[in-house]
Amino acid sequence: METTSRAVEEAPAAEGGQQVTSPRRAVDRYLEAPFPWYGLDEAFTGPRWLMQVGTAADGAVEHGAIGHGEEPSVRHETSGEDRGKFAVVVTVAANPVRRSADGTGLLEATSVSSAAWLAGLGLLSHTWPGQLDHSLRDDWLDQQTETAWALADDLAGSAWSTLSLPVDGVSAPFHYRESEFGWVLAGSTGQGVHVGAYGRGMSAYGLGFAVIKDIAAYA
Repeated sequence: METTSRAVEEAPAAEGGQQVTSPRRAVDRYLEAPFPWYGLDEAFTGPRWLMQVGTAADGAVEHGAIGHGEEPSVRHETSGEDRGKFAVVVTVAANPVRRSADGTGLLEATSVSSAAWLAGLGLLSHTWPGQLDHSLRDDWLDQQTETAWALADDLAGSAWSTLSLPVDGVSAPFHYRESEFGWVLAGSTGQGVHVGAYGRGMSAYGLGFAVIKDIAAYA
């Protein structure tokens, strides 16, 4: 299996002031998570890389993403071309409403909708309609972000269909939707996490998910 690593954190500037990436530092953040990370199963033999982790208000690692295939780039919709075939798997810790570490507030619960929201947002981050002026990019992204949030909050709605995919070798139901930008799906596992995914150029119908046995191998 070909494994590559894209560091999402940067090491101190190297001699001459040039910033260099540190795969070791990137994977260290993943290792802080108290939950297992998911990726595509062994049927996928292409490149894999680390993306980034997200934290809760108390600083605890709560979610993160692993990329598969060709590293995605922003797609210009009018070009009619898919710039890269990729699938990104998002792992989200299944947490209830709980008090923050300092006891000063409450942290929101996570759910399958959380995974759907993060996956939808991830897909948008690699999309840019070609006819859109640079000055309007932020407005367009805000509008699409609100739409992605509304869709994730209504997984029983008509925008979603049901798709069964293997998780650790056992068939599991997922919420699935497609758009002109790509596809998004989300579901749960038996390992205390929710899984979301998004992609373009790779069909979601043939995918399977499995716990990553050694995330440190990505460093």
